Amino acid sequence: MIEFLLEIAAAVLLVVGALFALVAAFGIIRLPDVYTRMHAAAKAGTVGSGLLLLATGLESQDPAIFARAIAAFVFFILTAPVSSHLLARAAHRAGCEMAAVTVRDDLAEDDLAHTKKKPNQTN
Repeated sequence: MIEFLLEIAAAVLLVVGALFALVAAFGIIRLPDVYTRMHAAAKAGTVGSGLLLLATGLESQDPAIFARAIAAFVFFILTAPVSSHLLARAAHRAGCEMAAVTVRDDLAEDDLAHTKKKPNQTN
């Protein structure tokens, strides 16, 4: 009975994870600029990959494999937002334009604040 419930849970996680990955793929294709595409890939892609990892760990029914899947999920959750932020910042500094519907450019404000030199500051 427990094995059956684990298989059902793994199947649900697989389907939901695949749906999140599909939403991320649609976001990469349909969104207007590099920043919104990166947002879709980072958020939905991270959740989808994490759910697929958890489903794999559950389906294996091996505690060691499940522990590795959990560790990989945690690592992915911790590193994906940082890497997507750094990529967006690099794209912004390289001059990638934002979509016309973009309301606010926080990176431009941040860059402007950092480029202003204080009177006693030397490089």
